Amino acid sequence: MLTIPGTRQSRCCDGVSRRQFLQVGGLGLGGLSLSDVLRQRASGMERAGRPKSVVMVYLPGGPSHIDMYDLKPDAPADYRGEFKPIPTNLPGLDVCELMPRHARIADKLSVVRGLRTFGNGHDPYEILTSDPREASRLPPDPRPSFGSVVSKLRHGESSDVPPYVGIRNLHLLTQSTNDDPETAAYLGDAYRPFRTSGPGLANLSLPTDVSLSRLSERRSLLSSFDNLQGGLDRGRATLDSLDAYTAQALALVSSNKVRDAFDLDREPESVRAAYGEATDFLLARRLVEAGVSVVTLPCRFSVKIGDFVHGTLDHWDTHWHHFKYMHQMLPRYDQALAALITDLHDRGLDQEVLVVVWGEFGRTPLVDYTLVPGSAGRGHWPDAGFVLFSGGGLKMGQVIGETDRRAERSLGKPYTPANVLATIYHVLGIDPTRTFPDHAGRPRCILDDREPIRELV
Repeated sequence: MLTIPGTRQSRCCDGVSRRQFLQVGGLGLGGLSLSDVLRQRASGMERAGRPKSVVMVYLPGGPSHIDMYDLKPDAPADYRGEFKPIPTNLPGLDVCELMPRHARIADKLSVVRGLRTFGNGHDPYEILTSDPREASRLPPDPRPSFGSVVSKLRHGESSDVPPYVGIRNLHLLTQSTNDDPETAAYLGDAYRPFRTSGPGLANLSLPTDVSLSRLSERRSLLSSFDNLQGGLDRGRATLDSLDAYTAQALALVSSNKVRDAFDLDREPESVRAAYGEATDFLLARRLVEAGVSVVTLPCRFSVKIGDFVHGTLDHWDTHWHHFKYMHQMLPRYDQALAALITDLHDRGLDQEVLVVVWGEFGRTPLVDYTLVPGSAGRGHWPDAGFVLFSGGGLKMGQVIGETDRRAERSLGKPYTPANVLATIYHVLGIDPTRTFPDHAGRPRCILDDREPIRELV
């Protein structure tokens, strides 16, 4: 089993310690072995030039558009809330006064206002696939997440880094038993994200007590298990090809590239200081720099405002004490995102790496005082959210879309998660009309609405 042990457990953006690395566990003794994963990835493999990468920052719980990127200072007090807008270096975009770093880098951003989603539950499945769902279980025949699609199509371009990495799970509650929204569905488990914590792929570095000779012995043992397990589903694979995939698996195990990407101590102190507690953001940058095509991460900050019920929070579902939580969360979010975007630009990676930031919906423009007496909150609001883009060769320095004077709905035809995913596929050079057979052998499109956000492309 894969673990990335650290010195502490955390549900914040700083969940990865500065000195973490992957350890060897059992290799392929149950479920899919790593060589099975590599073997399956060879089926239908596409090759292209060096691909661009995507970092998707997910704000679990539903971030408040009206308090971040779509402030309405002229709206009634119960709508505009407590925060004041500040101008940025991008004409037409004001941001919350608690995000001054955004104001300095706004020309490196494009913000889409009035994003329309369709589900009303806390689940990123819709923004990962474009299909809404309400329940905690996946539908009977789900659509694969965009990262799994990329993993299937881009896996052959680098043998020593996983194409799709999920930095922690994307559930609202970190201990949730809901189905994993980052499903590979009918593409197969080989294309699920590589997890940086908990059960997952095995063996990405050698512990001090495993020598190369012991690794060679393990290779022989693994080959035996692969032969036993792969007999039923190997299909056209020959023993020679099986050995080749086992060799690739062990090459991945013994590679320094992935292990080094997780070693944040390799970064200068000045870079680590710029990110502060948001080490997951720094890890995301190191992973795409190492060649990972898709990185997803939930942006969480543990906040405590008092020793009472609802006095702590680590997500963006602010039904109560909304403004108190935002006072603490927004400056930390501001630092994390500004550090990532600035770092990518400073390294010349801004044209190669697309950063996408969004949540499952916005929050009610009308402040709610009913859930907890005396506590101002904002509820779920699918009618008008936001999505932020940076880099990837898209057209930056834009404010796209407009909402009404109370930030309740888009004034024009709103963009949807399908349009965002079509834009991501555009950046990655993937045809959104592409189909794959589902479990019944029927061709399924990766998207139904394939129109990207026209102002960006």
